[in-house]
Amino acid sequence: MSTHPILAALRKHKAGVVLIALQIALTLAIVCNAIFIIGQRIERVHRVTGIDESNLFLVTQQWVGAPDADDPAGIEKLDSMQREDLAALRSMSDVASVAPINSVPLLNSSWNGSLSLKAGSELRKGGTRTTFYFGDENMISTLGVRLIAGRAFTVADVQHRSLHDQTEPSVVIVTKAIADKMFPGGNAVGKAMYVDGSTTPTTIIGVVERLQVPGTGSWTNTFVYNATLEPLRIDANFARYVVRAKPGRMEAAMRLMPSTLYKVNPMRVLDEDSVKSFADIRAEAYRADIGMAILMGVVCLVLLGVTAAGIVGLTSFWVGQRHRQIGVRRALGARKIDILHYFQIENLMIAGGGAIVGVALAVGLNAWLMKHFEMDRIPVAYVLVGLVALVALGQAAVFVPARRASNVSPIEATRAV
Repeated sequence: MSTHPILAALRKHKAGVVLIALQIALTLAIVCNAIFIIGQRIERVHRVTGIDESNLFLVTQQWVGAPDADDPAGIEKLDSMQREDLAALRSMSDVASVAPINSVPLLNSSWNGSLSLKAGSELRKGGTRTTFYFGDENMISTLGVRLIAGRAFTVADVQHRSLHDQTEPSVVIVTKAIADKMFPGGNAVGKAMYVDGSTTPTTIIGVVERLQVPGTGSWTNTFVYNATLEPLRIDANFARYVVRAKPGRMEAAMRLMPSTLYKVNPMRVLDEDSVKSFADIRAEAYRADIGMAILMGVVCLVLLGVTAAGIVGLTSFWVGQRHRQIGVRRALGARKIDILHYFQIENLMIAGGGAIVGVALAVGLNAWLMKHFEMDRIPVAYVLVGLVALVALGQAAVFVPARRASNVSPIEATRAV
């Protein structure tokens, strides 16, 4: 079929052609980036934390009238209070293991720093960014993290200090992500490194397979599994305990947790948010991501629906205007399939032109999002799939009015003159 009659017809309807082409271009630009955002959010939500999430919950509490953590005697008292809590929790019949901890994956409360192979070298001087988890000899078993090299912490490794004490530990356990980055092709166990620009070396005694950092924002994407475990109890006026309940006994353990701690020391604050299952922590951490994915999905559906409706409406209008022209062509021997193909090719030319402009807009919008919202560069595949999808949508939308046009009877068109 010659495209000359199609181009001649389109030149007579420049306004409608331009509007539909721009609508397709804008839809392509927005939908491609929206789908990319949805994909990123879904990928983030399904990240593996590296811990055994079942039967796990977190207790956060604060003492009332706690000793001063800057005083040596106060530090010892705070540590004694913490150890009393741990002993009471471990004695519960529904509890399998307990460990003091400063945070857990997805909690969005983290202690971040850097690791380096050179003494006194910080992150800005080539260090490796990491998140620190502080706990005792039960931390690995309670979290359910898989140790793949070296050994776990022992009671002799565990120290305690105040929140403001910057003394670095003598031994640590790191994730495989850190080990591979700092010691590529070699065994990290037994190697020395420096924590947060310290001049005192710290020895790696073990490597765990995976442990996600507490942060869930895009700022953590570059070090999402760079976690360092330190054998350390932090002494402060508050404490966190990660608890692994026996299978099927988590609800019972969570229910009895406040009363157990109050028996040890009633001078503390425990509210309804103090005891949280890891499932609740995960749900809260990704609530915004899930909401954003749903919102972007709705936006995509609305835009695609409006674009399809615009194509249907414009094509139907043109069919009405060309009623006589269609009848004449049918009278001259044009088949129904020829009329159908005419409108499909016409739409393909409009959608193709709009899609090409849309590709440029999609890349430009992505560049703007990268600059202002730390978004990643959109892969070419997203744009190409979006282009094909918009062209296919145009062909689907034009089919009904085009089929109606192909059914115009030559006699009816002649009588309508």
